[in-house]
Amino acid sequence: MGSNWKTTKLLDHYDIRSGLSKPAKDFGSGYPFLTFKDVFYNYFTPDELGDLVHSNDKERENCSVKRGDLFLTRTSETMHELGMSCVALRDYENATFNGFCKRLRPHRNSELVPEYVGYYLRSPKFRQSMLAFSTMSTRASLNNEMIGRLEISYPPEEEQIEIAKILKKLDDKITLNRQINQTLEQMAQALFKSWFVDFEPVVDNALDAGFFKQDLEFPDELLRRAEARKAVRESADFKPLPEDIRQLFPAAFEECYELSLGLRGWMPQGWNVKRLDEILELAYGKGLKKSDRVCGDYPVYGSGGIDGTHISSLVDGPGIIVGRKGTVGSIYWEPKSFHPIDTVFYVKPKDSFTLIYCYELLKTLGLERMNTDAAVPGLNRNNAYRLLCVAPSNSILDQISKLLGGYRDRIELCESENMTLTNIRDKLLPKLISGELHLSDIEVNTANEVLA
Repeated sequence: MGSNWKTTKLLDHYDIRSGLSKPAKDFGSGYPFLTFKDVFYNYFTPDELGDLVHSNDKERENCSVKRGDLFLTRTSETMHELGMSCVALRDYENATFNGFCKRLRPHRNSELVPEYVGYYLRSPKFRQSMLAFSTMSTRASLNNEMIGRLEISYPPEEEQIEIAKILKKLDDKITLNRQINQTLEQMAQALFKSWFVDFEPVVDNALDAGFFKQDLEFPDELLRRAEARKAVRESADFKPLPEDIRQLFPAAFEECYELSLGLRGWMPQGWNVKRLDEILELAYGKGLKKSDRVCGDYPVYGSGGIDGTHISSLVDGPGIIVGRKGTVGSIYWEPKSFHPIDTVFYVKPKDSFTLIYCYELLKTLGLERMNTDAAVPGLNRNNAYRLLCVAPSNSILDQISKLLGGYRDRIELCESENMTLTNIRDKLLPKLISGELHLSDIEVNTANEVLA
């Protein structure tokens, strides 16, 4: 650390205030609200606060959220979730913050740059010092006296700005990749819905073939879909499917025995009705003690998502995980080999059905609504197996799998890049905020070479 660095108490720069505690009935509408999760999961406050709470003028004045404000989680189930930090980079009009957090508001004459603080307080150096001061009773807790003993080291303002700029560039690229992936996920879902829920290619072919001019008792839903599709086809920006793909789809609908299927009981001609258990198997995961989920190269999946790592896998990747107990019907795609525990199913496709097709299909079935209403929410496999689906021909399955696979490849490329960027950031962070690595030694574009 250079001679121009300083080490001071946090409270030489900040004043502390606790957040807003409100009953559950006050949430869901009102004014913006910074939640515990917003603080816990982010170096910096989100651009927009998605939660709302009813608050009065005095509460909004006392518990406001302004640029430079530092938030710390003050209570948690475990020590490692305590004192997680998040810094506001702008003012949030009429916003308040959660009572399970502490707000540290900077003094007017503070030398600290908010962006630098956001990274420093997430560094291993600060996390270790914070945990050393915290206490554990029934829950982990952090009080004002403990916060008063925490320290921060920092260089002159210009150097703080440059350190934060290097790290922020990496984070901005990570954020952009996540946004790209969200868009790709939405595009994949939209394509699947177009082909297998709204049956748009079949409607297009049927319109061209004059199918709807026949003297048949079409259901209103099918006729409405045809009229809506006519309007879409007449718009200036309409782009039809390539001819070779359109030819894979039939040009007519036919009645089936189940009114809930297709478009009010009419499905594409020649397609088949299948039970879910004819398409895939929901295989049970295997129980794994909490103590066995703390190390290893393979992600462990529960119904809430990744819940640790293990030294061996149960399923070769890629794979699909479906929540069975707890978070019923949650659906995850895992590109690598993984270990599903006994609160989830993992998916085994059958016959010509592909994993990527099953993934998008499961997201359309509303499994989250199939809770058995027991003391612990659960998904009954036999109930899920009885669900009926309209299945297309093998040629269409091949085509959709190819297109969806392209989206998935791009998603996994972004995820791989994010792992690399996160690794670079996490290695740079302690070196930069300790002064071990000087700004003159590094450029973002050559970060890998510097860290090699």
